[in-house]
Amino acid sequence: MHEKDEKEESPASLPVTEVEGAEVPWDPAQLRKIQEHTCFSEKAYHFFGRMHLPVAPKCDIQCNYCIRKFDCVNESRPGVTSKVLKPQEALERVREVVKKVPYIKVIAVAGPGEPFFNEETFETFRLVKEEFPYLLRCMSTNGLLLPDRLGDIEEVGISTLTVTVNAVDPAIGKEIYSFINYHGTRYRGEEGAAILIRNQLEGIQESVKRKILVKVNTVLIPTVNDEHIMAITKTISELGVYLQNIIPLIPQYKFSHIKPPTPHEKREIQEKCRKYVMQMTHCRQCRADAIGGLGKDIQHCLFSE
Repeated sequence: MHEKDEKEESPASLPVTEVEGAEVPWDPAQLRKIQEHTCFSEKAYHFFGRMHLPVAPKCDIQCNYCIRKFDCVNESRPGVTSKVLKPQEALERVREVVKKVPYIKVIAVAGPGEPFFNEETFETFRLVKEEFPYLLRCMSTNGLLLPDRLGDIEEVGISTLTVTVNAVDPAIGKEIYSFINYHGTRYRGEEGAAILIRNQLEGIQESVKRKILVKVNTVLIPTVNDEHIMAITKTISELGVYLQNIIPLIPQYKFSHIKPPTPHEKREIQEKCRKYVMQMTHCRQCRADAIGGLGKDIQHCLFSE
């Protein structure tokens, strides 16, 4: 495990991470990004906010725990938004929000589908980068297309990236994913899971090499991957991942019959995994259109669609 520190440090004492046996140093710019990002820093979430732009409706995989509804204002969970925005609409929303909510520091695309599978994601970030270059730009992804789109995320200046990794063994992954759509072909079972896992791990490693801060989300699914979480954590620790967020299952779709883990069960696993990767403990499982501080969403006060 490599220790990471949120404090500003002199060049001689800056922390490093290890990728493929080589040390990759952190720099002050990366540490400043951590200090302003509500997800990457538990301190930051008390002072700053984030804005999710729901511009990515299409998805290229089907997770067995995921149902995406675009017009459900009473739910607060990933994949939910009151409205899918076009890139220009998203830019106009950013303009309006930053005037009213000056503590917003991060602009993110986290759905409601897969950001990399929607060209609108990159069009939106180009617009935001041009007009608001000082705001951090962040993405969440399932990682299937991450190796293919590394050039695109560098172009639009993505500085922080969240990749959802629920398995590193295809035999377990096949129980979590119904199918993936990759380069025009639908894959199922272990074959599909193997492609997804390969691309996730390759994409994470290449992102870290490019000094993109990477957080890994892992959905804790009792009886499916609960005994596999440590293997995931050990694997991503070797890739230079900064932070892991172990998320309790929300029982729905094909996993609606599974009892979610208790807070105690989640904490137990986090304590074990903390030896290898720093653990996020302040997650609120945000909507795809969330605005404000974590756990203090204000989008429905600002917009009434």
